[in-house]
Amino acid sequence: MRRSMAKQNVAEQFVDILARAGVKRLYGVVGDSLNPVVDAVRRHRGVDWIHVRHEETAAFAAGAEAQITGRLAACAGSCGPGNLHLINGLYDAHRSMAPVLALASHIPSGEIGLGYFQETHPDQLFRECSHYSELVSNPEQMPRLLHTAIQNAVGRGGVSVVSLPGDVADRPAPDRTVETALVTARPTVRPGDAEIDALVEMIDAAGKVTLFCGSGTAGAHAEVMEFAGKIKSPVGHALRGKEWIQYDNPYDVGMSGLLGYGAAYEATHECDLLILLGTDFPYSAFLPDDVKIAQIDVRPEHLGRRSRLDLAVWGDVRETLRCLIPRVRAKENRRFLDRMLKKHADALEGVVKAYTRKVDRHVPLHPEYVASVLDELADDDAVFTVDTGMCNVWAARYLTPNGRRRVIGSFSHGSMANALPMAIGAQFTDRGRQVVSMSGDGGFAMLMGDFLTLVQYDLPVKVVLFNNSSLGMVELEMLVAGLPSYGTSNKNPDFAAVARACGAHGVRVEKPKQLAGALKDAFRHKGPALVDVVTDPNALSIPPKISADMVTGFALSASKIVLDGGVGRMVQMARSNLRNMPRP
Repeated sequence: MRRSMAKQNVAEQFVDILARAGVKRLYGVVGDSLNPVVDAVRRHRGVDWIHVRHEETAAFAAGAEAQITGRLAACAGSCGPGNLHLINGLYDAHRSMAPVLALASHIPSGEIGLGYFQETHPDQLFRECSHYSELVSNPEQMPRLLHTAIQNAVGRGGVSVVSLPGDVADRPAPDRTVETALVTARPTVRPGDAEIDALVEMIDAAGKVTLFCGSGTAGAHAEVMEFAGKIKSPVGHALRGKEWIQYDNPYDVGMSGLLGYGAAYEATHECDLLILLGTDFPYSAFLPDDVKIAQIDVRPEHLGRRSRLDLAVWGDVRETLRCLIPRVRAKENRRFLDRMLKKHADALEGVVKAYTRKVDRHVPLHPEYVASVLDELADDDAVFTVDTGMCNVWAARYLTPNGRRRVIGSFSHGSMANALPMAIGAQFTDRGRQVVSMSGDGGFAMLMGDFLTLVQYDLPVKVVLFNNSSLGMVELEMLVAGLPSYGTSNKNPDFAAVARACGAHGVRVEKPKQLAGALKDAFRHKGPALVDVVTDPNALSIPPKISADMVTGFALSASKIVLDGGVGRMVQMARSNLRNMPRP
């Protein structure tokens, strides 16, 4: 409810515009310079204030909400240190192309540039992690500036930051403002005829074509499958393409990159033509340099920045494929496709045979076994939020996509401690949908204070904690570099007891026979729950088929790491694809 007698102030006008842009929540921590906006939210019927315990959580939560809904989400931080805490989550949202509006509250406008208490320059600080970052200097400027920020965030896909001094927020708003129409969705982009003609010619001339898919294939599953079937192409994917392309895919050859598996690497290197579909895959060492490459992407700045290109096609993947499918000649020879499918199945079978003995009796628990059971018990439309590190490996290899599940994480920015905050944003979008945070003990401990946010709002997030008392991926990095592990061990509490002390459901699992029951109980629990699973810190072994040049400041290629328990239901998927091969 707005004040009935008093004139609307800038803060109220700010919140009104956010509501008109579709914002439902403003995540943040209150503070003096932010108070006028928070008070405006208190009196507004369409926007809720979500009080988190750390502003980094606010930004991660907003980014997750934007990724789940596809709509603009928002977060806020008070002046100086408050809004500085937003920056890590904003980097993640921006690199994930999630439309997020961040309010960076500022010191009194008359003190800017004079070394005032808590002074920073947020309009400058956030420029690298945003499409638009500007300072509101007076009330008349605010509506148009905020409209511009919203258009940038939604239209370009990413972050916009508005810096607003607290005193300006409390001033009377202009009597009349032009209500600018707001962008609500990004358009599809069709390539030009010349690019389509050139790509058709390349495809028809190639004997062996491989498709490699990223997050830009969202909404294009049917078109990718039809296209692959017509040109007899294996289909690999990057991590961010997994949820969109792996399910119901008879041409699947797995994932390439640091967390990859199967025959995706071979399929991309043994083809005549590699087509990159909606992927900004960052690891150049995994891309070939001796085959023809075409790339299709709606973001022109992505074209050619990871590999040499023979053809750059600026366009939406789905629209581009709709143009290509009726024009390319159907290929009859599927020897390359069938050979890659067999390589993929053999690769997965080999991994399974290496680590299947007594996996359900091993103590400490195999983390792969934990992920496999979690995958089986979770809902068909569950949202998984995944911590950076070894949880990325388990999610990449064990979570089974189906077109309804979502898997989000800090896959481009690579931040620790993202899973719990992202789960908060995901759960607020739908309290009835199952949200599972796959947290590592290091990441969970870093922002553990926001477990209290789950309790405060009774959010039914289920935290499955992979607790190996170490920074597992960092230990792997050190191993690859020939260094002894140092500074990577964690002395952890009983996290389940901590959860119970916070007022949530908490259970600790130390034996495999306890796991399924603990997960089922947590999923049945109506409120927040934490399952603290003690896992084996020595779950990884390194096979010899690795070259040192694949190490790029992260770790030895986990695409060649042998993992206990194999790769879950993907083995059955590969077997099924082999059974469905036409026989001569």
